[in-house]
Amino acid sequence: MIAPAVASAITGAHGGTMHSRTPMKARVLVLGGTGFVGRHVVAKLSAAGHDVTVLTRSRERGRPLFLLPTVRVLEGDPYDAATLLRRTRNADVAINLVGTLHARRRDTFDRVHVALPRMLVDACRQGGVSRIVHMSALGASAEAASAYLRSKAGGEAVVADSGLRFTIFRPSVIFGSGDTFLNLFARLAATFPVIPLAGASARFQPVFVGDVAACIARSVVDDATIGQRYALCGPKAYTLEELVRYVADTSGHPRPIMPLGPGLANLQARVLELLPGPLLTRDNLASMQHDNVCEGPFPAEFGIAPATLEAIAPEYLAPVSLHSRFDIFRARDSL
Repeated sequence: MIAPAVASAITGAHGGTMHSRTPMKARVLVLGGTGFVGRHVVAKLSAAGHDVTVLTRSRERGRPLFLLPTVRVLEGDPYDAATLLRRTRNADVAINLVGTLHARRRDTFDRVHVALPRMLVDACRQGGVSRIVHMSALGASAEAASAYLRSKAGGEAVVADSGLRFTIFRPSVIFGSGDTFLNLFARLAATFPVIPLAGASARFQPVFVGDVAACIARSVVDDATIGQRYALCGPKAYTLEELVRYVADTSGHPRPIMPLGPGLANLQARVLELLPGPLLTRDNLASMQHDNVCEGPFPAEFGIAPATLEAIAPEYLAPVSLHSRFDIFRARDSL
């Protein structure tokens, strides 16, 4: 059900004032709001009339959000306990969207995916915030082959065991304009005459960023989502080879794809992970040992028919000449 407009207050376990229900127009603190998914979530929250505070280490990264009504982008270190506590004291809901595919220096998987959620949970308890929404990843498991997925499972456990009113989302790989997944393969196809591909048979079920953002924004005021973990996938599963071929063709650079066996794939990952901003690491390769697909349909409670890759990707992958033709076809379909 949708929570009433005025939240009733209860005394929290740590002595602070905690909200038992979320206001229809809530004060929402967002961590990771300047990232690819975060920008879409913040836009959805603003459109719904929520008062949104985005905490970021670099305010400049939040420039696309500056003109959104009801949104404030504040610079501060989300890993600083005092900063988190100060921001949670002015919030009804906390949303954590912070994540990384590549561990770097201080930003290890454990720090980003486990320690930060723990700090946010502690700040919520002390600051009187009883509602938390957390984005994890499909396939998160303490027994996963990759450190990335194990750390995601650790973060889920922190949130689920916090005593707060939580909702956890576990999306498959997320696509949309500005993504780092399909756009990466488009750049590779434009650069190389042949694409040697590790993990070619790994299966993914890409989900549109707009659909993910809509679910996260809706959960803020929907009490029926409390205590739930939602797997989010698009309507169709693909092998990685099928995805790369589709991206290469759609971007106007069809290329032969050379699937690599386990030995060569591991060697490729060893080499690529040495580069700044690595394209692939051995941990990424380990993640692909698990099919990244959902066991069931898109959660019906959100009322969303998930967008197909083929309906969205040409809008940002296709060359300019194909864009105009694609727009014509869309216009005809809408008549």
